[in-house]
Amino acid sequence: MFGCEERTTNNRMELRAVIEGLRALKEHCEVVVVTDSQYVKNGVTEWLPHWKVSGWRKKTKGKDGSKTVLNQDLWRELDEIARQHTISWEWVKGHARHTENIRCDQLALTAARQQVFSSGDEPGAYSAHHG
Repeated sequence: MFGCEERTTNNRMELRAVIEGLRALKEHCEVVVVTDSQYVKNGVTEWLPHWKVSGWRKKTKGKDGSKTVLNQDLWRELDEIARQHTISWEWVKGHARHTENIRCDQLALTAARQQVFSSGDEPGAYSAHHG
């Protein structure tokens, strides 16, 4: 699966990729999510529990204050859909000869440049790049 959105960011598309991949599963599954996005992996495994407790706010660096979590809509969506599965989160270095990661990058660039989608007929992953 791959796809694109107008006026988006790389982080939003990284989140969308995981959401759409999990949404494609029709029953409870044990899943290994492999991502080159530390934003996604750290967000899910470290930051998300704290954001939920703090009312979706995070501390600002070097200040005694907080601000609203960016991409909160997608984090909430990912949190909801992830609870339906047993998930292990694995980070891989991007552009480091990881075959599946290279394939995902190719599909993502195609989706972003051509503004096209795939329903999953072609092996690969949902676009994690912005267009």
